[in-house]
Amino acid sequence: MRLVHVVPTYWPAVRYGGPIRSVHSLCKAQVRRGHDVEVFTTNIDGPNTLDVQIGHPVDRDGVVVRYFSCGLGRRLFRSPQMKIQLQTAIAAAGFVHLHYIFVWPTLAAARLAESLSVPWCVSPRGALVPELVARKSRWVKSAWLSLFERRTLERAGFIHATSLLEAQDAVRFGYDLPPIRIVPNGVDLPDLKADCDFPAGIPAPAGQGPLLLFLGRISWTKGLDRLIPALARAPTARLVVAGNDEENLTPRLISLARTIGVADRVVFAGPVYGEQKNALLRCATLLVLPSYSESFGIVVLESLAMGRPVAVTAEVGLAPIVKTAGVGAVIPSDPAAMGDAIAELLRDTTRLDDMGERGRILVKSRYSWDTVAGEMEAAYAQAIAMRGRT
Repeated sequence: MRLVHVVPTYWPAVRYGGPIRSVHSLCKAQVRRGHDVEVFTTNIDGPNTLDVQIGHPVDRDGVVVRYFSCGLGRRLFRSPQMKIQLQTAIAAAGFVHLHYIFVWPTLAAARLAESLSVPWCVSPRGALVPELVARKSRWVKSAWLSLFERRTLERAGFIHATSLLEAQDAVRFGYDLPPIRIVPNGVDLPDLKADCDFPAGIPAPAGQGPLLLFLGRISWTKGLDRLIPALARAPTARLVVAGNDEENLTPRLISLARTIGVADRVVFAGPVYGEQKNALLRCATLLVLPSYSESFGIVVLESLAMGRPVAVTAEVGLAPIVKTAGVGAVIPSDPAAMGDAIAELLRDTTRLDDMGERGRILVKSRYSWDTVAGEMEAAYAQAIAMRGRT
């Protein structure tokens, strides 16, 4: 099948978190399964731009990627140059997969696909949540939904959700949505190493106690403002916070840690990649994801793939899986209760190791990228078949 993916930013713009890796990994897996995959994206990388060819095909692990520059409307990733080539690609496509909402590429591609009678799906990537819309740029996003995005969503072949939680959030808007297909993200299963040396270049938190790890973008949605106070109830635990900070929250979080009296046990490592990231995952006693809103939580799978257990709040999309599979714990959102729950988990290292082992088995059997790509392929085929009956 000829597949066109449209996404505002793409690999290697990893500052945008898990979705960047997820979309690229999905595309790679689809290529392995014999599909002809082409990605249309921009060269935006935060305030900077990627050093890539513009408008020409770039090979990324077998995936054909076309990057375009943005003119006026950079915040919306608007690129008139992209639209010219996108029309030709969509006309020849069997299916179009749109990633993210509230961005110009999704709007432009949906309208082109509709005019050319090519089916498409939309992956909101955690953005279709009523509370998030209400909290940030409420009037702008509400207007965008009403004027543009609702049509894109309602006329899609299906809405792709990565978890039941994300699907339920989409339904709460009350739109006349097409079927919602739940297809999770995947993860590559790394080779395990016996050593767990703390990565060079990152200062270790004070003490010798168990190591908690937060890995991801530093954003208000991630709940670090409740994890840091929780450390007061887990007096032996140390915490490494690893991730890029696009919202400049780190100074406030450091101040919070000082106020609580846990600053010596907290280290902000900045963004980590490659072997540094893997080393932190190997060294962690427990990965903690205390998010206020998290449609999936790819870092949960990354930790489980490394054989390390996880603690997540109920607002994380993978929370039901964590609980039912016994690969970690769903912890309270209140900081004091969260700290008590973490302290209780840390008391039983044998139980934590067992959780981690079960987690690795779960990832291998359920969340490989080839398995996920096969499920997505079936969703595409079903949408095409349904379109043929109308």
